[in-house]
Amino acid sequence: MRILLKLSGEALAGPNHTGFDEETVRRVALQVHQLVQEGTQVGIVIGGGNFWRGRTSEHIDRVKADQIGMLATVMNCIYVSEIFRSEGMMTNILTPFECGSFTKLFSKDRANKYFAHNMVVFFAGGTGHPYFSTDTGVVLRAVEVEADLILLAKSIDGVYDSDPAKNPAAKRYDEISIDEVIAQGLQVVDLTASILARENRMPMRVFALQEEGSIVQAAHGQFNGTTVTAS
Repeated sequence: MRILLKLSGEALAGPNHTGFDEETVRRVALQVHQLVQEGTQVGIVIGGGNFWRGRTSEHIDRVKADQIGMLATVMNCIYVSEIFRSEGMMTNILTPFECGSFTKLFSKDRANKYFAHNMVVFFAGGTGHPYFSTDTGVVLRAVEVEADLILLAKSIDGVYDSDPAKNPAAKRYDEISIDEVIAQGLQVVDLTASILARENRMPMRVFALQEEGSIVQAAHGQFNGTTVTAS
C-alpha cells in the first residue's frame, strides 16, 4: 500500500503557532515509523503556514509570495525529515526545482526507487509554480506516483457541512463523495485539488492530527474522521 500524508505547517508548530514543535513532529514520526514497519510506503507533503502564508500579504507580488511559500515547505521537509531519521527511518526529499545539495529533483522514477528501498519520501516545494497550493501539490504527487490513498491530517476531525467553529450544530460526514464536496463548496482541499482528485479517482481520509494514533488509524481505515470517496 502506498499513501501520501498531507501535514499542515501550522499543525507542526503545535502551541508555538510558528516554527516547529519537536514533540508534535516526533509523535508524527513514531506513527509513520509504525506504518513503514508494516510495509506501507509513505510519501509526505507539508504546508508552509508555520512560516509564511503568502496570500495574506497585501504588499508583495503574488508570484514572489508563492515562491517564499514554496521555500517554507522545503524548510519544513528538511526539519521533519531529520526528526524521522532520528527515529530510525530512511528519508529523501524531492523538489520540482533545484535546491543545490539540499534536495533531489523530483521524478516519478526517482520517487519509486526510494519507495522500493523503504524510504519515506518528502515532496517539498509544491508544484514548483505559483497560484497552486500544497493541496494541489499533494493530489498531483499522489496521482503521479500512483498512491492508493491521501491522508489529510488537519486541525479539525473531518469534513463538516458548515464551519463547526461558527456553527455548533454543524454536521460531520462519516463519508462523502468528492462530487458532493465540489457541489457544496466544502473546504476539504481547494477546488483545483478537488477536481484533480475527482478526475483521477483519488480517495482521501480527513482527520485531526492531534488525536492519539490518528495517522495509523486513518491508514488502517478505522479512524475518527471522514472518508472522501472518488469513484
